Amino acid sequence: MPDSIMRFGILGTGRITRRLVAELQSTPGAAVTAIASREQERARRAAEQYGIAAGVAGYQTLLEREDVDAIYLALPPALHAEWAVAAAQAGKAIFCEKPVGTCLADWQRIATACQQHQVRWLDATGWLHHPRTADMAAKMAEGQLGKLQHVTTAVSFWEPFQTNDHRLDPTLGGGCLLDLGWYAVGLAVWALGMPEEVYASAIDRDGVPFRVTGLLRFPDQRTASVHCGYDIATRKWCEIAGDEAAIVCDDFTRPWPEKPARYWLHDRAGNVEQHKFAGNQEQRMIETFLQGDALAAWHVPSQRTQATLDALIRSLASGGSEATAGAGETAGAGETAGAGAAVPPAEESG
Repeated sequence: MPDSIMRFGILGTGRITRRLVAELQSTPGAAVTAIASREQERARRAAEQYGIAAGVAGYQTLLEREDVDAIYLALPPALHAEWAVAAAQAGKAIFCEKPVGTCLADWQRIATACQQHQVRWLDATGWLHHPRTADMAAKMAEGQLGKLQHVTTAVSFWEPFQTNDHRLDPTLGGGCLLDLGWYAVGLAVWALGMPEEVYASAIDRDGVPFRVTGLLRFPDQRTASVHCGYDIATRKWCEIAGDEAAIVCDDFTRPWPEKPARYWLHDRAGNVEQHKFAGNQEQRMIETFLQGDALAAWHVPSQRTQATLDALIRSLASGGSEATAGAGETAGAGETAGAGAAVPPAEESG
């Protein structure tokens, strides 16, 4: 752990901040010193609710504070690029909620600004940091699944909205594809790399995708099907299938409450092994951000996810399939990673 404390300022007071603020406050090496809203009263209430010393009116005002070393960017997706770039210009490290942006151009703009101003940044995708994920990656790398053939993911929540929720506003990056699809698509590209071609179909409501089905085709005849939606009961499962065995996980985005993180390994003969894990994925993610190690390897799955979502959005607009070859390996990704290598090995972390 670092010898000094990284002091975080929070941009945004929405419901999404609740869990991460608590995890930041309970992680050694991190402290939360200020939270900002556009309105002073809202900032004051949020600061009081979360036990933060200062509630600040105005995002730029927070960026100018000397007691803030890093920001947790929890604004709606359409505002991420603008305020991430502003934070980088202010010399603040950036911990960005997902999706990183509303499009690949947003992602590239953020990555470029952080590189130019030499600040650390990481997207807040907790499941990538869980010990369970590292173990699944090891099973794939060791060949225990055989040749990877197909990935299936499904992430849904029944109308998880609050008043004036940005997820129902198309101008703010609303819809289930950029929201829940970040997880569903992210698991597929983490396991299989960058797809060559995608196709998407959606059920729309209130001007945003409410339920989306995506088909992804990868090199070497590998495929994936991804599903996300706001009109279906909670699901957060995946299957990573090879010709020898398959990994099945029923809560990959975050372990179910009161249950251990686990997955099952099914082989072709019908034998099943359950694997259980301890660990807090959010705290481990924060620890990764706090440490001085390079973060470039963690940007690879982030960029690939954003690029694939871009192609799926184009497919929804065109009604046809969209090519994606090469889209995820541009503008500042740094290192590349193969199947299951989104969790960087030790030698890639220095």
